[in-house]
Amino acid sequence: MFNHAYAELPDGMRLHYAEAGSGPLMLFVHGFPEFWYEWKDQLAEFSSDHRAVALDMRGYNLSSKPQRVEDYRAKHLVEDLRLLIDHLGGRPCVMVAHDWGGAVAWSFAAAHPEYLRKLVIINAPHPMLFARELVRNPAQQKASAYMNLFRADKAERVLSEDGFRRLVAMTVDQWASGDGADQERAAYLAAWSQPGALTGGLNYYRASPLHPPEDEVAAQKLSRLDAQRLRVEVPTLVIWGERDQALLPGNLDGLEQHVAALTVHRVPDGSHWVVHERPEYVNRIIRQFL
Repeated sequence: MFNHAYAELPDGMRLHYAEAGSGPLMLFVHGFPEFWYEWKDQLAEFSSDHRAVALDMRGYNLSSKPQRVEDYRAKHLVEDLRLLIDHLGGRPCVMVAHDWGGAVAWSFAAAHPEYLRKLVIINAPHPMLFARELVRNPAQQKASAYMNLFRADKAERVLSEDGFRRLVAMTVDQWASGDGADQERAAYLAAWSQPGALTGGLNYYRASPLHPPEDEVAAQKLSRLDAQRLRVEVPTLVIWGERDQALLPGNLDGLEQHVAALTVHRVPDGSHWVVHERPEYVNRIIRQFL
């Protein structure tokens, strides 16, 4: 159903991607601990009138996996997306992103608005608001406590034990049921089992300053993010599953101050995994925005 290819980028990354259809580029960017497969329902839908492409981000599945934590800083992840769009020849494109992919997409849209026609963010807070919530909101601090485990040296061991039991329970078991559950589980286990893939995904957490601050010095650093550098002028749709237990709805408060043309669609019965839970509904919301 999908074509698979690799992009050899000038920054040394080899990025795997799946694609379908033809027309203007629509680029899908996954989060942790997913890979291109997160977007299979969107590739099927939007390939009818777009060149729909879903990549494996660096560190994931079949893409390059740098070993240094610093190679997962935001500036490198943003540059991967810029170079991939150039490789695909799809500028300006529509970018759809979730979770960590959304975090990178916010920074990408602020830095390279000329590359985007429209931006769609799904359950991924704007960096300015997430920093605020991590510093000021005890509920978000508690909800983000898991990030301390993901940044720890023991994270790979804990998450891979018993055939990735904890990771499966946190993800696939939250949305997959019925006849397709085994296939879904097998696809994710295969991606996580790629050499270096679990470490690559966890390095996003280790490289980022956006995590619950350990002390007042760290809190002050979060409070000094440059709002102007992170302002987004691209027309943006934010879809937010309000039952997200890790990223609370407070991350939407004041978002209009950082996005010039903003549409917010709340999904009261959706969780962090709303893309999987309600794929046809999510597709319809995106269609209306486009």
